[in-house]
Amino acid sequence: MVGENGQFTESGGISGGGIVDVAYRNPHCPALGIDVDSLSAVRHRTSPRQLAAPQRLDFHLLVLVTAGRGDHMVDFIDHACARGTLLWIRPGQVHRYAPEPGLQARLVLFTPDFPPRLRIQALLDDPFGPAHWDLAPAALRELTAFTDLLVAGHDQHEAGPPEPAGDLLRHLLTALLLRISLLPEPEGELPPPGPGELFTRFRAQLETSFASEHSVNAYASRLATTPKTLTRACLEATGRSAKAVIDARVALEAKRLLAHTDLTAAAVGRRLGFSEATNFAKFFARTTGHSPGDFRAALGVERSR
Repeated sequence: MVGENGQFTESGGISGGGIVDVAYRNPHCPALGIDVDSLSAVRHRTSPRQLAAPQRLDFHLLVLVTAGRGDHMVDFIDHACARGTLLWIRPGQVHRYAPEPGLQARLVLFTPDFPPRLRIQALLDDPFGPAHWDLAPAALRELTAFTDLLVAGHDQHEAGPPEPAGDLLRHLLTALLLRISLLPEPEGELPPPGPGELFTRFRAQLETSFASEHSVNAYASRLATTPKTLTRACLEATGRSAKAVIDARVALEAKRLLAHTDLTAAAVGRRLGFSEATNFAKFFARTTGHSPGDFRAALGVERSR
């Protein structure tokens, strides 16, 4: 059962060893595709056991850290957070709130279809878009002001009339997202390639076919190019070969499935195009450094292998 503001309740929603599927729900305005919250409020209504469980979202979640320090996990990477940290968790990603009680943050939750179509649509639609910014003081003040306006707009929506207030919230969210799009590229993250570039088209193809197609030659054929040219484009965009990009995407989905579902490792492998369980196990160990079972054990997930 999903509780208030897209959070989970004590009674259900947790699969197997503690991974929870979190669907968007605004308890105050059910038809509204945006909500604002605080990490302290989430802690107040959520048990420590549940708060420590990884979650997979079906909505966007912006986390603007206002005080304290802690580590927030996004797709199995721990992000060190302090005042001025901005995180963007996208639909389908697995995340876990920082356990440190002193960490405070403002949360903005919104459905993929709530914002109007934007010039920055690629930032919204890209499942591998930037996840972590460390904001300069001026940017932190600006984004805090935007989220203050969202809080006020959400309160206005509850008070009614809902139609103008809903339009106001859409425009306020648009302004916030446009301001985020103007932030410098996060340190350690490569800028996205421009529209129409080979790597952009390759990544779009990969996102739809990674579960069934792992061959560089096949993707090159679809894109009317050569494997050598495709690999060169990937090296320029990411510093990794085309094969490494494919393997990384398959490995990420394998991690998500191992953490998020009760599927055996063999079933996860079959879902990702491996006909033999041993081949999947070797692939997972090569790309992640862990066996599927060890990866689940590290998350504290007890499941059948």
